[in-house]
Amino acid sequence: MFSVPVRYVEPVFRPPSEAQSLILPVTDGCSWNKCTFCEMYTAPQKAFRAREEAEVMETLRRCGEQFGSSVRRVFLADGDATVLPTRRLLAILEAIRTHLPGVHRISSYCLPRNLRKKSQAEIDALAAAGLAMVYVGAESGDDDVLAAVNKGETFDSTREALDKLGAAGISRSVMILNGLGGQALSAQHADNSARLMNATQPEYLSTLVVSFPTGEERYRAAFPGWAPLDQHGLFVELARFIDRLDLRRTVFRSDHASNWLPLKGTLGADRARLLAELRQAIEQPEKAPLRPAWARGL
Repeated sequence: MFSVPVRYVEPVFRPPSEAQSLILPVTDGCSWNKCTFCEMYTAPQKAFRAREEAEVMETLRRCGEQFGSSVRRVFLADGDATVLPTRRLLAILEAIRTHLPGVHRISSYCLPRNLRKKSQAEIDALAAAGLAMVYVGAESGDDDVLAAVNKGETFDSTREALDKLGAAGISRSVMILNGLGGQALSAQHADNSARLMNATQPEYLSTLVVSFPTGEERYRAAFPGWAPLDQHGLFVELARFIDRLDLRRTVFRSDHASNWLPLKGTLGADRARLLAELRQAIEQPEKAPLRPAWARGL
């Protein structure tokens, strides 16, 4: 991470693949921030607000003076930069080109709801101005699961957003949460999440295991009867999900520290291998290359 003249509000989050990027806050917090499974933006200092345009522009000017063309990637923080009006986003993208001419990729998180008010022409314009990739926390493709965790999205709303992004040529990195539906909704969570991926064909797909570092109380209060999946159940659900995927050329990663079994491949070319690795973990976990409990970063 660069040491830059940027005002950060801790804690700062970014996708693992943005480790070498300049993290440029254009908002603070998350404009929705009601998902019961998410603890990222619950700190009082992370209440949602859009950064003043003048501050963002001044930050970019100072970064340009200090780093010139050495910055190669920029990640627009915090939780959903695409909530900003298209005019403001286009101005930011233009300023990045002006002050950081070496940048070849600009990315951000994106909540599907943020694209409902943006036309296809607006999203096309963002792509043309340099927005190359967005990270979409779909979490699930099942409407019952999404309602139970107060995601504020549906299968259809997520599909619409992913289709708009795909039509604009913006790469989509989609995340699904293994175990989000608990025992009762596990099968439909896997099935409908696969259905969503098949319908949208994202360029990147990852799975994380739902976890609660500060406790499950808030989650359970909104999801009566939720019973977590054990390690075996998580593997069975993930195998069911992958078995139902019909993807043409999607880079798949299940190697986040929350996962017991690191998996990497391209779907659909590597589906059979990935399923074989999962079958071993299901049937002979003692022989599978599982991550030890102490090494799982939750």
